[in-house]
Amino acid sequence: MTITKPVWLKQKIQANPKSKAVRGLLTELHLNTVCLEAGCPNRSRCYADGTATFLILGNICTRNCRFCNIRSGNPAPVEADEPERVAKAAKGMSLAHIVVTSVTRDDLPDGGAEHFAATTRSIRKLLPQASVELLIPDFEGNEEALNIVINESPDVLNHNVETVPELYETVRPKADYRRSLELLSRTKNRNLITKSGIMVGLGETKEQISRTMEDLAEVGIDILTIGQYLAPSAEHHPVARYIPPEEFEYFTEEGRRYGIGEVVSGPLVRSSYCAGEAYRRLAITTKTQRTRRTQIRKQNGRNPCAQ
Repeated sequence: MTITKPVWLKQKIQANPKSKAVRGLLTELHLNTVCLEAGCPNRSRCYADGTATFLILGNICTRNCRFCNIRSGNPAPVEADEPERVAKAAKGMSLAHIVVTSVTRDDLPDGGAEHFAATTRSIRKLLPQASVELLIPDFEGNEEALNIVINESPDVLNHNVETVPELYETVRPKADYRRSLELLSRTKNRNLITKSGIMVGLGETKEQISRTMEDLAEVGIDILTIGQYLAPSAEHHPVARYIPPEEFEYFTEEGRRYGIGEVVSGPLVRSSYCAGEAYRRLAITTKTQRTRRTQIRKQNGRNPCAQ
């Protein structure tokens, strides 16, 4: 049964000289964006604001998650000059906060980690004052690959768990919830700002969402995004429910109660949604919030990475 999309998910198409310039620059430099490839509902707004989220390592993924609109199959070879092109585009768009993500490349020995590192270096060479946020895959648990990225000290290291663990077998069969938590925990142990995101409306319960937020808080994430899942097509995992805006407000308060410094939650929120603003708000997070998170960890005494 098809569920009617509610009015709060409908957006007006925005177009202005900035959006035209962004599209032109991306075309000129032969760059992919997750905005386009993943069919992000905020694409028009972001382009109109003069920004985009860069998608490196091609536009074909080696996995086939049932929620994702990005094509799966055999990717093309890595383009060595892509990091420089991303940096040029970021400079051309005058970005203060640059978000870079990728398709999953399980075909590469390091999962594309060195390409993330090279992209970070290229951006900082051209835009030394800008902050860099990397949204990375799990590198199949390869700690050496993760260290390649961590050693570049991105301002924000993002890795999405995407959904509750109970739905992984159905929605993310090639991923592993505990492996993702371990990645975030190892990153936090290196004193980086960590971030993760989940979708809701795939069939999870409210209690499962709360437990997932608690797990993420216990591995120390600083920023959490929560948004409504929208099925890209009839062949993808169906939408089980459209979550009303007031429930997202509840998720925001719940995440903060667990001690997560910055929770961005709403129907149209995506991983890179207002990423720069979230990063800047986190910079002024109160000492009380950070102390609260430490207290919660000690009280619970749980290790969410344990099997």
